[in-house]
Amino acid sequence: MVFKYSLIAALSISTVAFPVTEARAQDGLVGGIIGGIIGGAIANQQRAQPQRAQPQRTTQQRTAPRPTVNTVQREQNRAVQTALNHFGWNVGTVDGAIGPRSREGISQYQAFLGFSGTGQLTEFERNILITAHQRAIIGGPQVAQAVSSHPQGMRGLLLMVRDEMSGRSPVQSAGNYGLPAAVANAVDEIAASSDPSSSQLVQRAGFIQLADLNGDGRTDYIIDTSVTGSAFWCSAQACTVQVFVSTPEGYVRNDFQAFNVTPAMFACTRGTCEMTDTQAPVMVAAPQTDAAQPSATTEVALSVPSAQPAARNPDAGSAEASPAIPSFFGGGQAERSLASHCNRVSLLTSANGGFTTQATMTDPLMVVNEQFCLARTYAIADGEELITKVQGATPEQIVTQCQQFAPTLRPHVSALSLQPRDEVMRSVGGFILESGMSPEQLAATARICLAVGYKLDDMDLSLGSALLLVAMGERAYGELLAHHLGQGYGATQREDLAAAWYEYGLDPAKQAVFAPMQPERDALLRAAVFGMSGEQPALTEDAGAEATVPVFMVPQD
Repeated sequence: MVFKYSLIAALSISTVAFPVTEARAQDGLVGGIIGGIIGGAIANQQRAQPQRAQPQRTTQQRTAPRPTVNTVQREQNRAVQTALNHFGWNVGTVDGAIGPRSREGISQYQAFLGFSGTGQLTEFERNILITAHQRAIIGGPQVAQAVSSHPQGMRGLLLMVRDEMSGRSPVQSAGNYGLPAAVANAVDEIAASSDPSSSQLVQRAGFIQLADLNGDGRTDYIIDTSVTGSAFWCSAQACTVQVFVSTPEGYVRNDFQAFNVTPAMFACTRGTCEMTDTQAPVMVAAPQTDAAQPSATTEVALSVPSAQPAARNPDAGSAEASPAIPSFFGGGQAERSLASHCNRVSLLTSANGGFTTQATMTDPLMVVNEQFCLARTYAIADGEELITKVQGATPEQIVTQCQQFAPTLRPHVSALSLQPRDEVMRSVGGFILESGMSPEQLAATARICLAVGYKLDDMDLSLGSALLLVAMGERAYGELLAHHLGQGYGATQREDLAAAWYEYGLDPAKQAVFAPMQPERDALLRAAVFGMSGEQPALTEDAGAEATVPVFMVPQD
């Protein structure tokens, strides 16, 4: 008993005798002693109370609202990454962390919409991206029609949402079939004298071609009545072609008599268009108002409305004196529009919920179509970026020089459909040596003209430029040549020749050019190519006049 009191007294004295600084350093211990000192349990209290009090204070300090804020931010980042992937700016895994890859995708998205490519999204830019993505996911007829009628395909939703949110007044698709009212009325007018219905005509390949003909950034429309199968709109040598170009006041219609038309055949300024093809018939009068009577248009446009459009020869007058092999298809089969094809592919991709992967692949041809159009998009973007760096030439002058360059490449483009890969490359290599240009400068020129060719739907220019790049060691562009040969765009459909170009273009040793952030893309294409089905070939034209190789002064990075 005496020992116990002595112990208590000693502890009490030692507590009072502690220095102030030490007492503050162990205030948890002191607080436990002051709370009650009972017998021999004091020692246990002294050890236990500091251990419980200290973690509690630490936990309270670290459970501030910051983790909640981070979680919200990560969810927003995931939404941004998902949307960027959906619209073709691949940023990789959706993890909510905005790293260099995501910054690059954001910069490309900003540049596409005309914003500064900072890599940092403003709230306005983020709202556009998320809203457009939500619309694309929800889908529906209106979204499908908008995507199918926009030259940018699925990405057109971003431009539409941007215009809506910024208060702009783009030309609205007020008519049926996702077309402006003036174009929809023309479709109904043509369908009234043809067997297919309006909806069937709109879905028929080649009936409506989309392009920006007057350079105002809006979609223009070309209606080719030769694909209707009706003689009502055709004469002995040509069929009615209606070109609708956008103006601030609405769409203006231009009527022509022609056959096998492509967007590259028209030159438009504001609401007035002319044909650049010298063999095409002259333009006929076109109504400026909405719907015109079919009979009025027919009386002006047609002189012999009785011949079938499938067998006509524009050169029939001079053919009588020539003993050459007869031709029953005039200048050859109509060259299909790759731009229109890629718009349809974009629509199907959207309807399927995004790009096909190797795990979800059921239609190999759809995979090839998607990757072909994706590569085309990357080629256009790359060329447009280079055009901004060209010194001493305007974009219009660059386009003109590339178009003048195309005839020089036609012999090599024609050889692509006839000769094995190695022979074609040797021939193009000789052309490069004779050009006198440095490889770096010629490669930049070829990349620019490749983009120009795809934007104008000029397959000779696109294929010729790709051949130059491949011959200079850019193996990745061999994929483009394989696609063209495999599906017959700008070349005779030759799946046997395409296989060698696929092997060359998909070589693992190459430097990736198209979707470089998707390393699985080559394996997907390899798996799909073996199941690819064919389409009708599109024959190339004969070689034309020679032209010099354009030189674009692009500063080296």
